[in-house]
Amino acid sequence: MKKQLLAGAIAALAAFNASALATAGDLAFTTFNADEDGWAMVALTNITANSTVFFTDNEWSGSAFNSGESYHRWVSGASVINAGSVIRFSKIDSATLLSSSAGTLTRETVGGNTNYGMSQTEDTVYAYLGGSATAPTTFLAAISSGVFGTASAGSLAGTGLSIGSGAVQLSAASDFAEYNGARSGQATFAGYKPLVSNVANWNDLGDGVFAANVPNTTAFTISPVPEPETFAMLLVGLGMVGAMVRLRKSA
Repeated sequence: MKKQLLAGAIAALAAFNASALATAGDLAFTTFNADEDGWAMVALTNITANSTVFFTDNEWSGSAFNSGESYHRWVSGASVINAGSVIRFSKIDSATLLSSSAGTLTRETVGGNTNYGMSQTEDTVYAYLGGSATAPTTFLAAISSGVFGTASAGSLAGTGLSIGSGAVQLSAASDFAEYNGARSGQATFAGYKPLVSNVANWNDLGDGVFAANVPNTTAFTISPVPEPETFAMLLVGLGMVGAMVRLRKSA
């Protein structure tokens, strides 16, 4: 009986700790490298096992993606990826070398496309949930070295994203940029969403040769603030300890 109760408690705790990608910014870009053809992202919520995220550098028109560029599928893996983890996506242009530091990254073949590399002139990458690579349901993040809202860079219309809120607008034709803001000190992981989306917190190196640059994959951490109820319970506990000490001295 005790074993059953313990197993139930562990299952309940696991279910409580589990989360899922659901809203803009739950997965956010932290590095963009058009020379290496890759990027890095931070999970700002727990990612449940075997979650699927799609990526594309096809431009979004406001209602659909255009054609001619790449789609990729990422499956997070058999274990929960904890909030704060940074995942690196590498060499998406290579059929044999493309990889992700967690889970599995694969190409999606759509319309016979063979252009899987990122443009060093300007490019936009969208991360999203969907029924398929071409049927997005929830946009998680976007990053661009072009200008959002133009035909060549793609739109944010209908994505639920905006510049500074899930979408990062880099300098024109930037080849490498990386978030260099705080990775600790927030009370919740959601508190990092506006920080990561704010280009002022990025080190944008602009045009250059950065294929060898390695992204910073240092995890994000939080410093939870105790709830008022926790303070109250602490005060009651301290009061009880004090009362016991006084009683012992009286005795």
